[in-house]
Amino acid sequence: MIHEVDYVSGHTRLYAIIGHPIAQVRSPELFTASFKARGADALLVPFHVLPDEFDRTVPALMAMPNLDGLIFTIPYKQRAMAYANEIGSNAQIVGAINALARNGAGGLKADIFDGLGCVEAFRRRGLSFAGKRIMLIGAGGAGSAIGIAIAHENPHSIQLYDLDVDRALTLVRKIQSVDPSIQVERAEPTVKDIDILLNASPVGMLEDERLPIAVNAFDPALVVFDAIVKPETTPLLKKAHEAGCTLVRGREMMMGQISKMTDYFGIVPL
Repeated sequence: MIHEVDYVSGHTRLYAIIGHPIAQVRSPELFTASFKARGADALLVPFHVLPDEFDRTVPALMAMPNLDGLIFTIPYKQRAMAYANEIGSNAQIVGAINALARNGAGGLKADIFDGLGCVEAFRRRGLSFAGKRIMLIGAGGAGSAIGIAIAHENPHSIQLYDLDVDRALTLVRKIQSVDPSIQVERAEPTVKDIDILLNASPVGMLEDERLPIAVNAFDPALVVFDAIVKPETTPLLKKAHEAGCTLVRGREMMMGQISKMTDYFGIVPL
């Protein structure tokens, strides 16, 4: 019988991820591994917070002296902005955050890292967005963050699709504010004359067998990315793999995001 473990104690610094639902997230095990790899006595724990309890829960958590930061997932990335004293430039443009941390001056800072994680995943694979023709499906919290981050990478063009037309057009305007030289428009999903296909919609998550785009076959020269972490091989990535495309998985984005967010929380590499 195990009477004691060595990964948590009264000295352990706490972080939490808040969502509704929460069972699908991989963040607790991945962030905690990142903290431990950097020599930090810290844990990330999952909190399932109901919408009616959100505004009471966040201030109560941040009042805990041994809790150093929060991560937000669906559906709280926009709503959480209200609790930050300072908001990073990317988050200001996106209109959402996914990290809230103490700023060292008694206040709370916040930013969004979904897009930076995607760019980092591509960088680690030796893939660039510069000069490329992009098709981005999904203009919600993650899609907006990805679109804004890519806009800083000098792509040739970005076509956007979302079921909510107004949301897609809002992201078009935000991308234009970052770099007016980018050819950006709202469009139906397509792989014609496209170099990189990005899915930032929830289509294909968990047991969903749908594809976010109706297409008979992919050009093997296409790079296909899916932001979904579970399953690791989504229906979209399976079809792209069968065509011989280069794949970038949601887990790769998460690992890039975790590295950037761990830095943001002030946990420095050994």
